This record gives sequence, C-alpha cells and structure tokens, in this order.
Amino acid sequence: MITRHDGRRPDQMRPIRFQPDIAPHAHGSVLASFGDTQVICSAMIEPGVPRWMMQQNVPGGWLTAEYSMLP
Repeated sequence: MITRHDGRRPDQMRPIRFQPDIAPHAHGSVLASFGDTQVICSAMIEPGVPRWMMQQNVPGGWLTAEYSMLP
C-alpha cells in the first residue's frame, strides 16, 4: 500500500484539533490545527461604523476582514 511521507494512507486525513480562546484580547478566537499546519482565527467587536457611512446615512453595520501569512 502506498503511504504519504508522514505515514498516512492516501485516503487518510491529517489530525484536526481546535483550541478555543487562544488570543486573550480578542472577543473570540481559536487555534485550528490540521497536522502541522496551524491557523489562528480571531474576532473583535468595535462599536460604530466608518465615518463615511455616518455622513451618508448608510443603514446597517460594517464588517471587515484581514489575513496575514508568514513568508
């Protein structure tokens, strides 16, 4: 049988693990691990909306996202 370099079968997934509350200053966060790959996901809540939304009386809220990766 063919195996991958880490010993898994071709149809076998990497181990998956989630560790909640990894970032103490975020309102919500988790460290998601897929084998040796690790991703930190976090969420922050800020009251208010951008100034242009207030000036133009745009109804609703504002959602933004960003990501950063190591080289």
